[in-house]
Order: sequence, then structure tokens, then C-alpha cells
Amino acid sequence: MLANVSETAQEEADLRRGHKYDLHYTSPPAADLTDLDLFTKGQPFGAFAKMREAAPVCWHDEEEGAGFWALTKYQDIRAVELDTKTFSSQKGGILMNYGHADARHPLLHRASLDAMINLDQPYHFPLRREHMPFFTPAYVANLRERVDAKVTALLDAMEAKARDTGGPIDMVESFSAELPLFTLCEILGVAEADRPKLIKWMHYLEVSADTMRKGEAIDPQFFGAFVENVLEMFEYGKTVLKARRADPKPDLLSAIANAEVDGELLSDEMLDGSWLLIVFAGNDTTRNSLSGTMKLLTEFPEEKQKLIEDPSRISNMVHEAIRMVSPVIYMRRTATQDAEINGQKIAEGEKVVMYYGAANRDPCVFAEPDRFDIARTNAKEHLAFGLGPHVCLGQRVANMQLEAAYRQILARFPDIEWTGNIDIAPNNFVHAISRLDVDPGPKT
Repeated sequence: MLANVSETAQEEADLRRGHKYDLHYTSPPAADLTDLDLFTKGQPFGAFAKMREAAPVCWHDEEEGAGFWALTKYQDIRAVELDTKTFSSQKGGILMNYGHADARHPLLHRASLDAMINLDQPYHFPLRREHMPFFTPAYVANLRERVDAKVTALLDAMEAKARDTGGPIDMVESFSAELPLFTLCEILGVAEADRPKLIKWMHYLEVSADTMRKGEAIDPQFFGAFVENVLEMFEYGKTVLKARRADPKPDLLSAIANAEVDGELLSDEMLDGSWLLIVFAGNDTTRNSLSGTMKLLTEFPEEKQKLIEDPSRISNMVHEAIRMVSPVIYMRRTATQDAEINGQKIAEGEKVVMYYGAANRDPCVFAEPDRFDIARTNAKEHLAFGLGPHVCLGQRVANMQLEAAYRQILARFPDIEWTGNIDIAPNNFVHAISRLDVDPGPKT
């Protein structure tokens, strides 16, 4: 089995005592980017702008960990994404440390380290290669008809609910959470009867992750149910993947089950990692992009009207909306050797955290970056999906879902708008919109 590189207590202590190099940043961070409550108000784009101007490579202390370099400029983040030899995903992982190590669920933690997103070469590409056929333009185009039909069904249900209640509808519950999960299950080949299980597992994973990030005690009753669901989730994954290994089908689960690294099938541990990545990351970002786009269309009604008048502009709008929403807030890398970013020396072993929302509003790349402009000519150059070997495999699927959704939404509900009521989870990794109330407008 692949052995993962973890940080020892001694390494953490050595880093805390001081840096190998002098620090050259000109000011402290403009906000505490480890403060989860800060992100319940949305991403701190104002703070990102100040950091980008005063200290684009800025040292940031953290309570649980040795600290990190916060990157806020587009070109710096692009450079780190492309230099996987110097900046590792595997050494230390892509996420910040939350809570004490003994509070982590051992199976979840171990599986997360074995997920493709946390691997470097030579392990990363063989796994990624097995996924690729299910994200090609031809495959996504073939998937579109099923997605269109699901969008229609969800909007029918939303319309009926609005008619019955006479009040606003929570778009997250009624639409944004449903469509990506449906699409993911279609790609995976998950049986219709089993799909509600994924919704349940997602709930327990999200609540437990938020609780750990906040450092709160877990309710004993919830903890018992959480442990049961984690075991059920991994047991289901093992069962279905082993079944696909014995009897492959034309779906992503079969591709993962039969993937090889160095001529050998994946170990049970690596299968657990792949399964966890699918369940947790397979639909979260699209869900938040769907909801975030509705918020943008309400805040910029003139852009919405342009789309209603000319639906052919929806394709480019999707790229611009994803740039503005930037659903994944950050990814972390670890320096494998002494390096330099934008004049700042980085010592081997130090962490760098790339803030995609900051990069996507860098005025050096995007003119008037805080303006939602559906005609923006370089909207596709956003970094919301990352770049390089770890660029998001599902970006075509995400774009397709947003386009399919908003073609129908704006045609059926041209007066739909966000009511102003929104809940955002305390999460500084994903811009997690947990509720977004919308008024569909007069019946059409």
C-alpha cells in the first residue's frame, strides 16, 4: 500500500520555532483566514484585495499547525499549481489542520490521505487516467439529455411547491443539492434505490466536519449515528467496488475498481480513498455554484435580463459565475525544497495556501473584478477548478449542469430572484451555501 507522508510533532515544533529564512512580508494578513465565522458572511474578498496589494505572499499563523503562506495573486497561484515537483499535495495534505489528531475519525482520516486529490506522482496520474473517459466532451454531451430531464423534473416540483405554499422556496434543498447528486450517481452507476444513502452520508460528513473545524464537542447521540453511517458508507463502497471488479460495467465505479498502480489493482485502503473523494467532493462545488449563480443574477439584474433576451450568452455566463463564486476557497501545498514565490523565500516543509477567490478577483487579470459581467472575454481563465495535474476532472460536468439549469430556470421563471435570505456554513474550505431562499415570481 502507498505510504503517506505525515507531519511529526517534532517537525511541527521545529517550524514553530522559526523560519529558515527571514520573512519579507510587509504587513500581517488583513483577516484571520482560519476564523470559520468570517466565512459565514461569504468570502473575505475585501481582505484578499488588501493582502494582494500589501503582501501577496503573506505569513499566516494558525492555532492547530505551524502556520502557512497565504497566496492571493493569480500568477503566484498559477505558478504553484504548475510546479508539482516543488509544491506537494501528498506531503502534509491539501487541507489545513482542524482539531487535535486524536479527535479525528481514524478511517475517515486515513481514507482522505489515500484519495487521489492528496497524491503526487507516480501514484496520482494512474488513478486520474482511469477517471478520464467519464469526463470527456463526448461523454458529457451524452449525459446532457439525462441532466436536462432531471432539471425539468426538479423545476416542476419547485413550481408545485411554490404554488402550494405561496412562499419562497429554499433553492438548495429543492434544486442545488439534488441535481449534482443525480449527475454524480449517473456517472458512477449507483443504483436508483441506493441514491438516498449518499444524501444521508453527505449530511453526517458535513455536520461532523463543521463541528471539528469549530472545535466544538460532538453531541453523543449524533456521534453514535455518525460512526454508524461512516462504517455503512465505507462498507457500501467496498461491496459495490468489489462487485464491479468481478463484473465490470460501463461506469466510473468499474473504472476505479479495476484501476492499477504499478501493475497492481488498488488496495482496499486506496479504494476507500477513492470512494470518499467521490462521495464528499463529487457534488459539493456544483451545488454551491448553482446557488451562488442565483444570488449573482439577483444582485446584477441587468445581466440577468441580457440572458433572458439572448440565452446563447448563458455558456459564457457560467464561466463568469464560477469565477465570481469560486466555490473551493483554497488548496494547500507543502514545499519539498527551498523555493521562492514572488520574491518571498519559502523554506522546505513550509505550507502555502492558494486562495482561488482572491486569484479570480485579481485586477491584473480581470478588469473590474468585482463586477459580474456575462460578456467578460477571459472569464474562462478563472482558477476555480485549479490548474495543472490536479485540475478538477469534473469541470466539464459542472459547466454543463449550470448551463442546463439556467437555460431552463430563466426560460420558465424569468422573474425568479433571491429573497435575501441565505445561510452559509462555517467552512473556510468550500463556500458552503446551506440555504438560499428564492421567489419564483408570477406563474408563467
